[in-house]
Amino acid sequence: MNRHRQKGAVIVTVALSLLFLLGFMGIALDFGRLFIVKTELQTAMDSCALAAAQELDGAPDALPNGGSVGRAASAGMTAGNLNKVHFQGASAGIIATDIAFSDSLTGSYSHNFTPTDKAKYVKCTHIKSGFAPWLLQAMGAFSGNADYGKTQSVGALAVATKVPSQTNCLIPVGVCQYSPSNPLGFTRGEWVKGVTNDNEEVEVGGQFRWVDFTGNGGGTREIKDLLSGNGQCGLPGKTTKVNDIGKSGKSNGAVEAWNTRFGIYKGSYSSANSTPDLTGYSWYESSDTVPSSMLGRYDDVSNKGFQYHRANNDPYEGDNKNPDTKNLKTQGSSSSIATHKLGANRRIITAPIIDCATMNVKAFGCFLMLHPLEKNASGKKSKMWIEFISDASAGKNNPCATAGSPGGSDGVRVPSLVQ
Repeated sequence: MNRHRQKGAVIVTVALSLLFLLGFMGIALDFGRLFIVKTELQTAMDSCALAAAQELDGAPDALPNGGSVGRAASAGMTAGNLNKVHFQGASAGIIATDIAFSDSLTGSYSHNFTPTDKAKYVKCTHIKSGFAPWLLQAMGAFSGNADYGKTQSVGALAVATKVPSQTNCLIPVGVCQYSPSNPLGFTRGEWVKGVTNDNEEVEVGGQFRWVDFTGNGGGTREIKDLLSGNGQCGLPGKTTKVNDIGKSGKSNGAVEAWNTRFGIYKGSYSSANSTPDLTGYSWYESSDTVPSSMLGRYDDVSNKGFQYHRANNDPYEGDNKNPDTKNLKTQGSSSSIATHKLGANRRIITAPIIDCATMNVKAFGCFLMLHPLEKNASGKKSKMWIEFISDASAGKNNPCATAGSPGGSDGVRVPSLVQ
């Protein structure tokens, strides 16, 4: 027997075994790497779709228009690109054209979808390419098959829309129901007056007041944190019962926090820890009865209403716009257009509609915060006004959406992934 021939056979066997082992290792390592990148990219797409869906309010500036990216695509890119890919070492790289819109889940999606008020669904799609294999590339060189060394791509998509919620986030403001038989009987564009002084009585039919959702005695600090933050989250639906603090003086602590939403900061508040609205432009009325000419700032297009100023990121105009001339001044300095461009829809708020006799929540309203709060040296505060836009649970003509768990039947709208 020729032992040299036996040694040669062993070498061939070992070489083939190593080739197979290299192949299995390459599949495990290189395809595992692609799976991880795919998972990271999917997280980015999910964030993109949810953030963009939040902005689908039917307004013209929500979607791309001319040279504008639009609020929805801008929010989607910002949220999505906060997520890293390739073992958290690179940006997701989402661009505006990766984000498309449609009026139905199975409809035709377009980056320049029209009409804008029909856009209900948003799809974020992105492909990352150029992933050269690690071990499979070596296997290709070993075997002579160049296909093993080809670069690979991974892609992900997500579709989101706004749906009724089981839980939601609300700001600490309770609006007295319009009437017991019709809690949401307000007219779209109607101004609702807020209680600012301890000696004011809250009336049925529209006034609003500060409320406490938890009843844990958080007081001024809790109200300030909720106004400067995202509100009280994890709240159930219409079974919620709120606590009245409308006449306990807690409104004094809410002034600076309320004003951050207009891009007006004082003390420890700044745009770094409390995002402003996309515009600080404001409207005032000093009388108790609002004339019809002052109604409907959210929908007003011909007279350059809220949506116009939001699209231009207009800042607060200054205290001279307030017709109440009793030396009332805002508390803090106003933000610039550049700061408002980095903002969000902070003045379009969701608030509970309550029975002000029992403090039980009856419905949820979508409102526009009209102006910052002001006060003079003696502590006198300006009147507070918000504008009714819609039922916050409505499926149409409703710009409100909050964070929360989807799955309710008639709750406040929240963004939810549907694909």
